[in-house]
Amino acid sequence: MEKKTWMPTAAGILDIISGSFGLIGVCGLVIAGSVLRVAPEVPKFLPPFFIGLAIPLVIVAILAIIGGIYALQRRNWGLALAGSIAAFFPSWFLGIAAIIFTALSKDEFE
Repeated sequence: MEKKTWMPTAAGILDIISGSFGLIGVCGLVIAGSVLRVAPEVPKFLPPFFIGLAIPLVIVAILAIIGGIYALQRRNWGLALAGSIAAFFPSWFLGIAAIIFTALSKDEFE
């Protein structure tokens, strides 16, 4: 029987928190892009830039959340590690800890 540690659970929770921060940030970008669209003194390229920036960030945030779920279930170490790496972008502090915890607990995954 394999010994189960707290590290995959902590990594999963950190991934989900970081991904949630990312989704909140994406909502802020979309709102800012929408508000800036109606302001007359704002350059015309800025609102689409914010919206375009939100698209890859939402993908990264969702990947972090999915990786966190897999880390909590201790399934598919590669996807859990990818989620931890994705969690680095919304919150580098939480992401680094999640990467370390996921990497150190590779043996606990199916």
